[in-house]
Amino acid sequence: MPAPETETPAVPVDFWFDPVCPWAWMTSRWLLEVAGRRPLDIRWHIMSLAVLNEGREDLPERYRRLLTEGWAPVRLVVAARRKYGDEVTGRLYTALGTHIHRQGLGPAREALGKALREADLPADLLDQADTDTWDPDVRASHRDGIDRVGEEVGTPVIALPGPDATRTAFFGPVVTPAPRGEAATRLWDGLLLLASTPGFYELKRTRTQGPVFD
Repeated sequence: MPAPETETPAVPVDFWFDPVCPWAWMTSRWLLEVAGRRPLDIRWHIMSLAVLNEGREDLPERYRRLLTEGWAPVRLVVAARRKYGDEVTGRLYTALGTHIHRQGLGPAREALGKALREADLPADLLDQADTDTWDPDVRASHRDGIDRVGEEVGTPVIALPGPDATRTAFFGPVVTPAPRGEAATRLWDGLLLLASTPGFYELKRTRTQGPVFD
């Protein structure tokens, strides 16, 4: 009699994102593509480019303005998570990214309001985007991600199973467009291999293409 099949355990993945970052959005779409083909347990976490760049005077005006406006969506995500549970985070992030990036609305209140409706969350949650009540939570989540990779990186940050039952975190992967199908799982397998390699730290090359929102 053949042995019963055992279900493959889901791989735990922690992912830190800022909703205004197009590169984090691209990586998150790749990760969801992998999750449709492999068992993953994705835990979504906020990090903040505004917090990361606090005190910097060398940033272009347009980027400084984006960071200021970027407080609203991170506050909204943290408030939704605290009020309605971890399971709403990924759903709200998908809705936010659709309007901020794919529809080109940026972190405007229109984008946030539409995202709440799509994520089936109360409209009055939008008021939380205008208060600093949730800023300590934003900073704590941000610090958790940054402490795993160091100060020299941005968003996204991803943490995977590493060598000897440890966890390994990386900045990235930075990809455009988001890989689909077998290309997505090949990248995933490669990243797992790198994460399991003791002492591996970095691969990088100059980006020559902007985000492609397919």
